[in-house]
Amino acid sequence: MSDELFMREALALAGEAETLGEVPVGAVVVKDGAIVGRGFNQPISAHDPTAHAEVIAMRDAAARIGNYRLVDCELFVTLEPCAMCAGAIMHARVKRLIYGAPDPKTGACGSVINLFETLLSHHAEVAGGVLADECGARLKAFFSQRRSIRS
Repeated sequence: MSDELFMREALALAGEAETLGEVPVGAVVVKDGAIVGRGFNQPISAHDPTAHAEVIAMRDAAARIGNYRLVDCELFVTLEPCAMCAGAIMHARVKRLIYGAPDPKTGACGSVINLFETLLSHHAEVAGGVLADECGARLKAFFSQRRSIRS
């Protein structure tokens, strides 16, 4: 499967987050061309500040693989990871990170800071901008709707 196909899977999971009133971010972990982990944002519904899509997907993958190290895995996420998620990605030893939309407020892969260019021991290959317009449009629509409800 191509990067765009896996990102579409992550976008579908973002829709699940949105139905729960969560920020619509989805993620999948891929190993050997197959999805081994899925996740979507759920910090509000789970009462868990660490329940970001990336973390949920990596937890799912680690449980399925039987190892907390996700060596030779790729992580696809619809929004550029924050510092917490970037740290988790490094600790899990994810080989490749692919994200959709940049996050100009908390992005830790180049938008605000680039934690993957630090002197830490593990560096995932990072590629951004896969289906960025679609990923960004979903987020913009979500926040626009929330602002109109509050008005």
